[in-house]
Amino acid sequence: MTYSSFVCSSQKNAAMKRDIKQVPFVELFNHRLQGVVSSGSDIERVYVSFFEAGTLDFYCSTNNNRPCGGLRGYPCKHLEAVMKEAIAAYGIDQVSNYLKVSGDASQINSLVDILNRRGTVKKEPTSEVFSRFLNYLRYLELETSNSPLPEMSWFV
Repeated sequence: MTYSSFVCSSQKNAAMKRDIKQVPFVELFNHRLQGVVSSGSDIERVYVSFFEAGTLDFYCSTNNNRPCGGLRGYPCKHLEAVMKEAIAAYGIDQVSNYLKVSGDASQINSLVDILNRRGTVKKEPTSEVFSRFLNYLRYLELETSNSPLPEMSWFV
Protein backbone atom coordinates (compact mmCIF):
# COMPACT_ATOMS: atom_id res chain seq x y z
CA MET A 1 0.00 0.00 0.00
CA THR A 2 1.26 3.47 -0.75
CA TYR A 3 0.40 6.33 1.53
CA SER A 4 -0.42 9.80 0.37
CA SER A 5 2.50 12.14 0.77
CA PHE A 6 2.50 14.50 3.68
CA VAL A 7 5.71 16.34 4.31
CA CYS A 8 6.08 18.90 7.05
CA SER A 9 7.35 22.36 6.32
CA SER A 10 11.07 22.95 5.96
CA GLN A 11 11.42 22.80 9.73
CA LYS A 12 10.93 19.19 10.81
CA ASN A 13 9.71 20.10 14.27
CA ALA A 14 7.44 22.97 13.25
CA ALA A 15 3.87 22.56 14.34
CA MET A 16 1.31 23.43 11.68
CA LYS A 17 -2.37 24.32 11.68
CA ARG A 18 -4.58 21.30 12.43
CA ASP A 19 -7.83 20.25 10.75
CA ILE A 20 -10.04 19.90 13.83
CA LYS A 21 -13.13 19.24 11.73
CA GLN A 22 -11.72 15.95 10.45
CA VAL A 23 -9.65 15.04 13.54
CA PRO A 24 -11.11 16.87 16.54
CA PHE A 25 -8.87 15.10 19.06
CA VAL A 26 -5.28 13.88 18.88
CA GLU A 27 -2.83 13.32 21.70
CA LEU A 28 0.38 11.64 22.71
CA PHE A 29 -0.65 9.83 25.88
CA ASN A 30 -0.06 6.59 27.73
CA HIS A 31 2.58 5.32 25.26
CA ARG A 32 0.28 5.90 22.31
CA LEU A 33 -0.50 8.36 19.59
CA GLN A 34 -4.28 8.33 19.74
CA GLY A 35 -7.16 10.31 18.38
CA VAL A 36 -10.72 10.62 17.18
CA VAL A 37 -11.59 11.01 13.48
CA SER A 38 -14.96 12.23 12.21
CA SER A 39 -16.82 9.96 9.83
CA GLY A 40 -17.24 11.41 6.38
CA SER A 41 -20.60 9.71 5.91
CA ASP A 42 -22.39 9.71 9.30
CA ILE A 43 -22.41 12.71 11.63
CA GLU A 44 -23.11 10.46 14.63
CA ARG A 45 -20.10 8.21 14.02
CA VAL A 46 -16.48 8.78 14.84
CA TYR A 47 -13.48 6.50 14.59
CA VAL A 48 -11.15 6.02 17.53
CA SER A 49 -7.61 5.19 16.42
CA PHE A 50 -4.21 4.63 17.99
CA PHE A 51 -0.59 3.75 17.29
CA GLU A 52 1.40 2.14 20.09
CA ALA A 53 4.87 3.47 20.95
CA GLY A 54 7.75 1.12 20.25
CA THR A 55 5.92 -1.41 18.09
CA LEU A 56 3.76 0.94 15.99
CA ASP A 57 0.95 -1.61 16.45
CA PHE A 58 -2.36 0.05 15.66
CA TYR A 59 -6.13 -0.25 15.81
CA CYS A 60 -9.18 1.67 14.66
CA SER A 61 -12.82 1.19 15.56
CA THR A 62 -16.02 3.20 15.70
CA ASN A 63 -17.29 4.87 18.84
CA ASN A 64 -19.55 1.78 19.14
CA ASN A 65 -16.48 -0.53 19.24
CA ARG A 66 -17.05 -1.91 15.74
CA PRO A 67 -13.79 -2.52 13.84
CA CYS A 68 -13.02 -0.11 11.03
CA GLY A 69 -13.86 -1.61 7.65
CA GLY A 70 -10.67 -0.20 6.14
CA LEU A 71 -8.43 -1.96 8.65
CA ARG A 72 -7.00 -4.83 6.62
CA GLY A 73 -3.56 -5.49 8.06
CA TYR A 74 -2.28 -1.98 7.45
CA PRO A 75 -3.25 1.46 8.77
CA CYS A 76 -6.58 2.72 7.43
CA LYS A 77 -7.33 6.29 6.36
CA HIS A 78 -8.43 7.18 9.91
CA LEU A 79 -5.09 6.11 11.35
CA GLU A 80 -3.33 8.03 8.60
CA ALA A 81 -5.41 11.13 9.47
CA VAL A 82 -4.52 10.83 13.17
CA MET A 83 -0.83 10.57 12.31
CA LYS A 84 -1.04 13.54 9.93
CA GLU A 85 -2.75 15.74 12.53
CA ALA A 86 -0.32 14.67 15.27
CA ILE A 87 2.56 15.73 13.04
CA ALA A 88 0.79 19.04 12.40
CA ALA A 89 0.20 19.57 16.13
CA TYR A 90 3.49 18.37 17.60
CA GLY A 91 5.99 18.25 14.74
CA ILE A 92 7.43 15.13 13.19
CA ASP A 93 10.43 14.95 15.54
CA GLN A 94 8.27 14.85 18.67
CA VAL A 95 5.87 12.29 17.15
CA SER A 96 8.63 9.98 15.94
CA ASN A 97 10.52 10.27 19.25
CA TYR A 98 7.38 9.60 21.30
CA LEU A 99 6.49 6.57 19.17
CA LYS A 100 10.12 5.36 19.35
CA VAL A 101 10.25 4.92 15.58
CA SER A 102 13.19 2.73 14.63
CA GLY A 103 15.95 3.86 12.30
CA ASP A 104 17.94 7.00 11.73
CA ALA A 105 15.94 9.97 13.07
CA SER A 106 17.40 12.24 10.37
CA GLN A 107 15.74 10.04 7.73
CA ILE A 108 12.23 10.45 9.20
CA ASN A 109 10.88 13.45 7.33
CA SER A 110 7.27 12.59 6.54
CA LEU A 111 4.16 10.67 7.49
CA VAL A 112 5.17 7.99 4.99
CA ASP A 113 8.53 7.48 6.67
CA ILE A 114 6.73 6.55 9.90
CA LEU A 115 3.87 4.54 8.38
CA ASN A 116 6.25 2.42 6.28
CA ARG A 117 7.69 1.08 9.56
CA ARG A 118 4.25 -0.13 10.51
CA GLY A 119 3.36 -2.61 13.18
CA THR A 120 0.44 -5.01 13.18
CA VAL A 121 -3.23 -4.78 14.06
CA LYS A 122 -3.66 -4.90 17.83
CA LYS A 123 -7.31 -5.16 18.72
CA GLU A 124 -7.89 -3.38 22.00
CA PRO A 125 -10.89 -1.54 23.40
CA THR A 126 -10.73 2.12 22.48
CA SER A 127 -13.14 3.25 25.19
CA GLU A 128 -10.38 5.00 27.18
CA VAL A 129 -9.47 7.19 24.20
CA PHE A 130 -13.11 8.01 23.47
CA SER A 131 -13.76 8.82 27.16
CA ARG A 132 -10.80 11.20 27.20
CA PHE A 133 -12.19 12.91 24.08
CA LEU A 134 -15.65 13.29 25.67
CA ASN A 135 -14.04 14.68 28.81
CA TYR A 136 -12.31 17.38 26.74
CA LEU A 137 -15.58 18.22 24.97
CA ARG A 138 -17.05 19.35 28.28
CA TYR A 139 -14.72 22.35 28.11
CA LEU A 140 -16.69 23.65 25.14
CA GLU A 141 -19.65 24.16 27.47
CA LEU A 142 -17.74 26.36 29.92
CA GLU A 143 -18.43 30.06 30.06
CA THR A 144 -15.94 32.22 28.21
CA SER A 145 -12.95 33.17 30.32
CA ASN A 146 -9.47 34.54 29.84
CA SER A 147 -8.07 32.12 32.41
CA PRO A 148 -5.86 29.40 30.93
CA LEU A 149 -6.97 25.77 30.96
CA PRO A 150 -3.77 23.68 30.91
CA GLU A 151 -5.69 20.56 29.91
CA MET A 152 -6.65 22.24 26.63
CA SER A 153 -3.11 22.76 25.36
CA TRP A 154 -3.69 20.18 22.59
CA PHE A 155 -6.56 22.30 21.21
CA VAL A 156 -4.59 24.87 19.20
